[in-house]
Amino acid sequence: MTEITMSDVLYLVDQPSLVEFCTGLRGAAWLALDTEFIREQTYHPQLCLIQVASTDQIACIDPLALPSLEPLLAILYDPTVTKVLHAAYQDLEIFHGLRGAVPTPIFDTQLAAAALGYGNQVGYANLAQQMLGVELAKIHTRVNWRQRPLAPEWLAYAADDVRYLRDIYRQQWAMLTACGELEGLAEPFAALAEPARYQPQPQEAWRRIRDHQRLRGGSQQAVLQALAAWREEQAIRDDRPRRWILHDSPLLDMARYMPADLDSLAQIHGLPPATLRRHGRTLLTLIAAARTESPE
Repeated sequence: MTEITMSDVLYLVDQPSLVEFCTGLRGAAWLALDTEFIREQTYHPQLCLIQVASTDQIACIDPLALPSLEPLLAILYDPTVTKVLHAAYQDLEIFHGLRGAVPTPIFDTQLAAAALGYGNQVGYANLAQQMLGVELAKIHTRVNWRQRPLAPEWLAYAADDVRYLRDIYRQQWAMLTACGELEGLAEPFAALAEPARYQPQPQEAWRRIRDHQRLRGGSQQAVLQALAAWREEQAIRDDRPRRWILHDSPLLDMARYMPADLDSLAQIHGLPPATLRRHGRTLLTLIAAARTESPE
């Protein structure tokens, strides 16, 4: 097997190594799973690393070096293997992008922690400290995971995201079973697999804009809904971050003041001149059409 080893962690960078590792996972009842990705310059997340842990193995798998992830995906999409993740949504979004569906069944340790009284939306590091007494390093949270080679300390940091997830899962499973709460989590776990969660919904994009609730009246909100949907569609089409298309502030001001001509639109603070030239008339058309409506 060709790989780089870091004590007990495998860094898999070629196909034979991946195939051999996945062969060793056959028959596993569950796997701890995490990903590292970036999306600072794109709309869709760019997968940079996959971390997998079984009861006796930990691997960091490099999708940027491998010609195919299929041996791993076959294991992850095996319905007899429970996938254990913490705050699963963003990781599952990655896999939905790869296959149009998420790997199931799922056990989300963040949801389990809430059921066990550790607080809603508790972070992984905080949960590891509370349940295991482990202090996890936080110094690599801003790593550019597309950079190669990956430093050994970065890989160790990534491996820790599944190393302790195993013990958290085992403890949570035992606690939930003992108190009779495990069955009650079946529905929220299953809901994580609903395809609609991972499909873009431009008409709902306005709800994510901070301070949207401060707009007065349905007409202002309807304008914001139309403008935010347009921005979302542009970002998807160009695979660029929303803020690269247009920041939230000018969207809110356009919804608030509803400019009716290019001169008025040009007065919107934060609206780039290039956006005014390229999309000004489109924005005015959207505002005019939406100002007499209520948000859907």
